[in-house]
Amino acid sequence: MKNKAYPLYEIAPRIGSLAEMLEIKLEKCPDDIAIRYRKGRDGIEERTYGQVYHEVKKTASWISKNYGSGNHIAIIGENSYEWLLAFLGALTTGNVAVPIDKELPAAEVEWLLKKADAGKVFVSKTYSDLVENAEGVQVMTLKELQNAAAGESEDVELLKPDKDETAAIFFTSGTSGKSKGVVLSHGNIVSEISEASAMFDPEGKSTLVVLPFHHTFGLNVATLMAYNYGVTIFLNKSLKRVKEDILESKPDVMMMVPLFIETFYKRLSEGIEKSGQAKRVARGVKLSQALLKIGIDKRRKIFKEILKTFGGNLKYIISGGAPLNPFYVKEFRKFGIEILNGYGTTECSPCVAINRNYFKKDGSVGQVIHGTETRISEDGEVQFRGTVRMQGYYNDPEATAEVINDGWYSTGDLGHVDEDGFLFLTGRKKNLIILSNGENISPEELENDFQIDPGVNEVLVYEKDSKIIAEIFPEEKFMGNQEYFDQLMAKVNEGRPAYKQIAAVKLRDEEFIKNTSKKIIRYKNIPQ
Repeated sequence: MKNKAYPLYEIAPRIGSLAEMLEIKLEKCPDDIAIRYRKGRDGIEERTYGQVYHEVKKTASWISKNYGSGNHIAIIGENSYEWLLAFLGALTTGNVAVPIDKELPAAEVEWLLKKADAGKVFVSKTYSDLVENAEGVQVMTLKELQNAAAGESEDVELLKPDKDETAAIFFTSGTSGKSKGVVLSHGNIVSEISEASAMFDPEGKSTLVVLPFHHTFGLNVATLMAYNYGVTIFLNKSLKRVKEDILESKPDVMMMVPLFIETFYKRLSEGIEKSGQAKRVARGVKLSQALLKIGIDKRRKIFKEILKTFGGNLKYIISGGAPLNPFYVKEFRKFGIEILNGYGTTECSPCVAINRNYFKKDGSVGQVIHGTETRISEDGEVQFRGTVRMQGYYNDPEATAEVINDGWYSTGDLGHVDEDGFLFLTGRKKNLIILSNGENISPEELENDFQIDPGVNEVLVYEKDSKIIAEIFPEEKFMGNQEYFDQLMAKVNEGRPAYKQIAAVKLRDEEFIKNTSKKIIRYKNIPQ
């Protein structure tokens, strides 16, 4: 198919509630495998769509009888089947789920519990110490909930709430200060699942979820949207076992943040070099590109061994959560893996734009999903309104009023929309470097040019004493090699106007301070 506009997909049903999604799958594919996950070191557990439905009903029955409705229930733990049961059980009984990051220190977890008015907590045994000193909360482990629910009847009716009823409170990553509680309604979540499903066809039957459930990208898109498709979802419990889980699950599609993609690419490149296959791969690329020009695609055959490192079936990677340099899109495409860049924010449930299977533009984050409008403000800020936009920040009307005006949510991102409706981002409004001569510089643009170099592990560009500095945490074998990075600086500066040129490269010997989403926290890393 040529790269041009085409109708939305109808491969997944448009749902009115999560309960309806569960019921549809029970009716249409009860015996298909819905969830797979590791049990112990080498065991693999499976649940069919029918089993998931019945176990959600049992969980909902227990929650309804013991907690009732209207509670704010926090869920803390690694990705697991028990976590999903707790979340779905909470939302289908009129309770509000509060997913909390398991990587946070106990003091911050306690602060978030209070901020969200969460009086009840479901926590994995591994992370139970995070809440052992929390005051005023009722704690139960996820495994205890699952065991208790196993003996329940299924006489409870799963709730199909009004679209404006609150479903969950997700906390922002806090890269620029304290986390805020994003209130998402049931309508927000099911609109996200339905509208994003209409934009993309997974063209396969398997996905691996590596993104954490406490983030909307990992839960609403990577997991619940996949459930709506009816594919088999393999849950990765620990990033230490990603490689094993890829080989076990053989995914057709994966949702990733750019950090994963960049790491995979660097490791893949290193492997090709060490194996002495660089020239052979280069010849394969040249041959496959020549064949593509005459309409013949042999990439998956030519690069079969490379694709095996991704399980053998991987065809699509959906990238979101942060900007991705188009360099990686082009590099993975050489081997037959298409990276479809998307865009979203927690405040928009999260996905509001995505490149489609057969209508995409490199460098763009895609087209805006159906049901959502976009506009660019006078100062270049991207704004959205529609069915996926949050209700507001929990108990924080002032912060809500700062970002929502007349229904429009201001993202803080700068960008533009082209004639085909593709959204292009140019940087963060709050990150702009404003020079004394009045010129504005987006540090992300410069960081992208550094990031693709094999010697760069992490980079942060900022202004200091009216000069633009690039601070770099190198890859191990480039540590302390100032000459190498001075030459890289000259390469990045080449052809740029004087005001956009890097004045100096500063090397560091430890990683930048990051949040648990692996995003660099700028205000904690830039020298004052």
